[in-house]
Amino acid sequence: MAISRDEVVHVARLARLELAGEELDRFAGQLDAILEAVGKVSELDLSEVEPTLHPLALSNVWAQDEPRPSLDVEEALANAPDREDDAFRVPPA
Repeated sequence: MAISRDEVVHVARLARLELAGEELDRFAGQLDAILEAVGKVSELDLSEVEPTLHPLALSNVWAQDEPRPSLDVEEALANAPDREDDAFRVPPA
């Protein structure tokens, strides 16, 4: 399956990328190689393989979410370049 230059232009437009002529040709070749590699998977007998969401077993490694004391206002704003009352002062957008 060869990817045409027009298809690369279409994908680039969808991704909001502006590509030069030589980039279009390079990406066409790279995308073609990717699709060829993915296509090889369809040739495999995967009838005995259980569907998964991720190839590795994942487990939650986060610490327990327990409340703990936070910084007081003075400590939180100690290094603020500019502050107004109990808040950071930032320039208007």
